[in-house]
Amino acid sequence: MARKNLLAGLVAPQLPAGNPDGAPAATPPRPEPAARLGALGRGGAIGAVSRSIEGLKSAASDAEQMRAQLAAGQTVVELDPSLIDASPVADRIPHEGGGHDDLVASMRLSGQQVPVLVRPHPAEPGRYQTAYGHRRVRAAATLGRPVRAVIRPLTDAELVVAQGQENNARRDLSFIERALYAARIEEAGFSRETVMAALGVDKTGASRLVSAAIKVPRDLIAAIGPAPKVGRDRWIDLATKLDGEAARDAARQAAAGPAFAAADTDGRFELVLRALQAPRRGGAETTPLLGTHGRPIGRLERAGRGARLRLDDAGFADYLAAHLPRLHAEWAGTTKPDQSEGQA
Repeated sequence: MARKNLLAGLVAPQLPAGNPDGAPAATPPRPEPAARLGALGRGGAIGAVSRSIEGLKSAASDAEQMRAQLAAGQTVVELDPSLIDASPVADRIPHEGGGHDDLVASMRLSGQQVPVLVRPHPAEPGRYQTAYGHRRVRAAATLGRPVRAVIRPLTDAELVVAQGQENNARRDLSFIERALYAARIEEAGFSRETVMAALGVDKTGASRLVSAAIKVPRDLIAAIGPAPKVGRDRWIDLATKLDGEAARDAARQAAAGPAFAAADTDGRFELVLRALQAPRRGGAETTPLLGTHGRPIGRLERAGRGARLRLDDAGFADYLAAHLPRLHAEWAGTTKPDQSEGQA
């Protein structure tokens, strides 16, 4: 895949006006991907795929170098945030706990420390598209301030690779956000090699990301949110359990309940996953228990006239056990004798 040299103006070595005699020779410029691949051969499909992957890896390396250069302080311009559109490939799941208010407070106090990277909009003159720095653009718009930005002409592939590499460097995307980004890159018509370069994964890792995003319905992902504490294995477990319309209906039913609305994004994942767990002890009914901030703390399993309380935190279980006599006395004082019979 052909690409432009993104960083020619940023990282190309600069020689002084006159080198003194005996000065070390300048380091030769890094060869273009095609030259580096010459020794590998250009014949056949394998050679073409290798050149494509190597070119994208180089673009990803350039994106990381650009990020470092920007952090070190490059010449930037100030843009009106109303002129900046989002990347054509979204990489985040919008949710109410996204940290926008914290970022606004930080930028109000300390200003914008790191510039964003934008490209001229390919279809609308005078406008721009964000490669990375979406949250900083939103925060600047909230504050009514211009955005400090570096403008670079980027192809579509270069934009998504730079966007993905910035997120990899910051490590602030959750697994499902990375999975969605990978799937959206492919849905936009890019190759699997571009997914690999943008997310910094091998072929197997790219397949797992795309598969997870495809198997979990998008409306369910949007309802759950980014779930930053939930890793790859548990999302893949959920995706496996969502095989079939009945399972998807059960998951959506769990997402429509009041407990789901009260939970945070990680708690919402737990509620959906537990709604898909196989019934225990001959069809026991399981109810998730939520603590402060809507976070799951355990579950209540009912079977017949009995019930079993399972708590995730042993410390809280000890505390509850110590206070059970008082709690039972309070409950018994508000319950008729025939109601409490056989339920204590």
